[in-house]
Amino acid sequence: MQSYDAFSDDYYVNMTLNTEMDLPQNRETLLHFFEQIRKQYPAMRNFYNRDSGEFVLEEDKDRGNYRWAAVETRRVCSGQVNPGSVEQAIEQHRRVLEQAPYALSISPIDCESLNVMYGFDFTYRGNHNELLMEALGVSPAFERMSEIEGATVICNEPSLQIALDGDCRTQCRVSVETRTTAYHVRTGEFPEEQLSVYLTARRYGSLDSTESFESAMLQLAETCEELVDKYVIDSILRPLQQTIAIK
Repeated sequence: MQSYDAFSDDYYVNMTLNTEMDLPQNRETLLHFFEQIRKQYPAMRNFYNRDSGEFVLEEDKDRGNYRWAAVETRRVCSGQVNPGSVEQAIEQHRRVLEQAPYALSISPIDCESLNVMYGFDFTYRGNHNELLMEALGVSPAFERMSEIEGATVICNEPSLQIALDGDCRTQCRVSVETRTTAYHVRTGEFPEEQLSVYLTARRYGSLDSTESFESAMLQLAETCEELVDKYVIDSILRPLQQTIAIK
């Protein structure tokens, strides 16, 4: 597996396991789970509880690349920002999923969904909506509307979601998220913000008896890598890079 750091300012590979039932929230269980993660990655030493009830363990962020893991009421998450390679991030997710059934009593039956997400951030000071229109174009069905005299596009966040099997249990979504608001357009003041491209592969429902969380996650990661390599890089990431470079 390769690194994607050449295609955006920052990139990250995240994993999320959503459960149907509430996860254990007692002190001993959560601390044991995070201690097992820290044994694998000793630099993950920053532990805290957000106001939302989410418990997080992470490395120092000031280096620009760091690992993190989190437990919410019905969700276990793992992520790595700017990893040296995608393989490093996937190995971290594998180890988190390896611990989850034992430390947090998660059964394959209890899987609501499992997803892997590749994210790419571009730092840009300017109108993100106009940037996207220039870099990626507009759907022909909306192009004439965007050309109405005196009109200004204030939201342009293209997305496409597809099913990869007949029963729609495995789905993939590519989307773009902008941070330009109507206030920015009205005032003409555009702060330096990040425009994000997301590619998510998601598997819904309980796992089969022959599957594990790790094997299901690896299949999703392979799907993400294939779609990024074959479609996202040339159709989205490179055009954004080139358009930002000439601004």
